[in-house]
Amino acid sequence: MKHIKFILIGVFFGLLIVKSEALSWYRIQEMFRLQSIHMFGIFGSTIAVGALTVFLIRRYQLKTINGDTISLKKAPSKTRANVLGGLLFGFGWVLSGCCIAPIFALMGAGQAAAFFIFPGSLAGVWTYGLLKNKLPH
Repeated sequence: MKHIKFILIGVFFGLLIVKSEALSWYRIQEMFRLQSIHMFGIFGSTIAVGALTVFLIRRYQLKTINGDTISLKKAPSKTRANVLGGLLFGFGWVLSGCCIAPIFALMGAGQAAAFFIFPGSLAGVWTYGLLKNKLPH
């Protein structure tokens, strides 16, 4: 039970994305059809929170819970890899009708389709593992 705090944070996050309707197929379709700002508002708020967090870490030289220094280094730009990865992610999103990231929240919410999408996501990870050395990184 030493990791119960992480389980509780995960449950809280799952409830948050369920209640914000970020898992709703209809909300996702509205986003792709540019009919609603709902999902863009969610994405925008996460970008704002991330930017604020990075600013605070750099400004106050915050440390981890263990007291280690947090080192934020700029990642090298890899346009080809990012475009290829984005296209593959987008195709998966379109084919499944949902973002794969909250798959456990979808399963917890009882969405039957999520139980079929999950094995597909595992197959995608397995395929990436096979092709990793041949892909642009």
